[in-house]
Amino acid sequence: MSPFLRIGFSKFEMDPGLAYLEEVLNPYCAVYMKEAIDTETGQVHKQKKPTMYPPWNTTFDAHVHRGRIMHVMVKDRTAELKSESTVALDSLATRCKKENGKLEIWLELKPQGRLLMEAKYYLEKSDAAGQSEGDQESEPEREGLFALHQRRGAIKQAKVHVVKCHEFSATFFPQPTFCSVCKEFVWGLNKQGYQCRECNAAIHKKCIDKVIAKCTGSAINSKETMIHKERFKIDMPHRFKVYNYKSPTFCEHCGTLLWGLAKQGLKCEECCMNVHHKCQKKVANLCGVNQKLMAEALAIIESKQQAKSTRDTDTEIIGREGPVGVGQQGVVRAPSGLVTAATATPANKEPQGVSWDGPADGSIPEALTHEEPLYAVPKKDHHPKVTVDDFVLHKMLGKGSFGKVFLAELKKSGQFYAVKALKKDVVLMDDDVECTMVERRVLSLAWENPFLTHLHCTFQTKENLFFVMEYLNGGDLMFHIQFCHKFDVHRTTFYAAEIICGLQFLHSKGIIYRDLKLDNVLLDSEGHIKIADFGMCKENMQEESRTSTFCGTPDYIAPEILLGQKYNSSVDWWSFGVLLYEMLIGQSPFHGSDEEQLFQSIRTDNPAYPRWLTKDAKDILIKLFVREPEERLGVKGNIRQHNFFSSTDWTALEQRKVAPPFRPTITSPSDCSNFDKEFINEKPRLSCADRTLINSVDQTMFRNFSFVNPGTTRVAAR
Repeated sequence: MSPFLRIGFSKFEMDPGLAYLEEVLNPYCAVYMKEAIDTETGQVHKQKKPTMYPPWNTTFDAHVHRGRIMHVMVKDRTAELKSESTVALDSLATRCKKENGKLEIWLELKPQGRLLMEAKYYLEKSDAAGQSEGDQESEPEREGLFALHQRRGAIKQAKVHVVKCHEFSATFFPQPTFCSVCKEFVWGLNKQGYQCRECNAAIHKKCIDKVIAKCTGSAINSKETMIHKERFKIDMPHRFKVYNYKSPTFCEHCGTLLWGLAKQGLKCEECCMNVHHKCQKKVANLCGVNQKLMAEALAIIESKQQAKSTRDTDTEIIGREGPVGVGQQGVVRAPSGLVTAATATPANKEPQGVSWDGPADGSIPEALTHEEPLYAVPKKDHHPKVTVDDFVLHKMLGKGSFGKVFLAELKKSGQFYAVKALKKDVVLMDDDVECTMVERRVLSLAWENPFLTHLHCTFQTKENLFFVMEYLNGGDLMFHIQFCHKFDVHRTTFYAAEIICGLQFLHSKGIIYRDLKLDNVLLDSEGHIKIADFGMCKENMQEESRTSTFCGTPDYIAPEILLGQKYNSSVDWWSFGVLLYEMLIGQSPFHGSDEEQLFQSIRTDNPAYPRWLTKDAKDILIKLFVREPEERLGVKGNIRQHNFFSSTDWTALEQRKVAPPFRPTITSPSDCSNFDKEFINEKPRLSCADRTLINSVDQTMFRNFSFVNPGTTRVAAR
């Protein structure tokens, strides 16, 4: 047998000047093994095996062949860090032999950082050597084993607010910027406002409903623009001329400073508007028009017309049917004007931002408001207030760019909880306030189902948002599959059946989960599953509803999302198929050396099914991997009736009366042994935020966040 190296990476360091970024980056490794191939143009290296993602402080085996190289890349969850290096395996083996078979070196990466690498040299397989790459080659189903070792982070496209053809997205302004609507300074040190991706207009978030000008970058001659001009007679071109500014002046379109010593920009001869040369063609024809005042005036007119229309409708109903509200047999009737208005916006429509077509000051009639779904958070009246001082933080269970998850003990009761702390500045920076509120609402609903993680309460401080959830000390499926590589059919069937119960419950409430993966399926102390992390959920998705947000974890994303199509709950059943494949076979069904190749594989490739896979297991996977959403199992047909679940007693299962095939080893209520040591060994403390930054946070964005859920055991038992 040819020699092989056992390689592990234990530490990554940034360059000294960038060390402050290390906590934010949350780096991970990708390893590409490439073979030397002779071609007509010379020798090239080609990757033949799936990419490996070895966790920190673990090892993988690589055979040493002539010309074989290891391409190592360190990335972070935001894809902003991409440091890499290439190592010739035969050279590395030679150095190991000179160092008595073991080598520990710092591997320098480009363009920045270094990696602490350990390598051991082996000549042949032994008990100490364990499973080598050669063994993996003899078992095709194990080729992609390492792909399951890396905790894969979810991705989500930036939220776009479409207003008057503008495509506004939350933007970080690195220099002082002024709002193009109200002309006031855009305060804050984070993503303080919105900027149009088409015309670069900068505005406050609060001014988004004051925009009346169409985006010049996408709607100059559109039909809607012409109607807009005709209706309001607003077509007043500016008369710009080059101007020499003697003092610092800001562009009134993109909001940034006019640079230079002379002829820095253009000034309108009529309204004195100042703009960059580059912004001239992007400025709307609103010379002399104050958008803010115009929007407020239009809103008042719209509000009066709406009120008049409602009164006229009420009068008509009274004349035809008698007094409003009383119909035959005591049935309560609502004025048809209200009914029409309330149902004018379909529930399946994605929020597209706010326009002036409605009261700009937010004075929407109470009957038309829709702040929370029907299952939303219960009222918190008479519940004691919970604060972070009520808890002792014992261990850190997880960490990401969003914040941290801690094992916490409630001081007065001694009970243990998992406390998720989100940093407000990060939530605002990512424009994820609504996602956070969605997570809170779905978690408040979860207590109705035994297979969803239960929420006890939420509260907030000036810097953080806190979710206090039940502590599930059995670990997640990703943690457990690393020890046994794959689950047996009985264990897989049990987990899959309980996951189906949880998914179908969410779907029955009009919720798409959108982030099903091994990492998000936890085990309780008895071995039953609990679905966790609802930050990607989409609400109000009834039977005919569709949405189009690009989000999910790359390996699990359904092809209809990648194709930019509108989708429904079908995407959850595709993700369920990927998860089922991973549990049964021990590797991911789709592969790629990078995200682009992975997505191409999801769109076109058919997964490989090992010969030892049972007929029923293969059949259910094939039906879940149907690329036509409406033909996919889960959407079409009853998945519970598939032969793969022929031995499942669904009634007993839903009542948690079926004994789990595996029971986690737990020694105490605070046992953390089923969580990654990477986090457990870190000191459990909240991240410190910049005081100036926190003072700039708009705290009103998080009103109504705090509550105590009466559907579960009350945390604040006094």
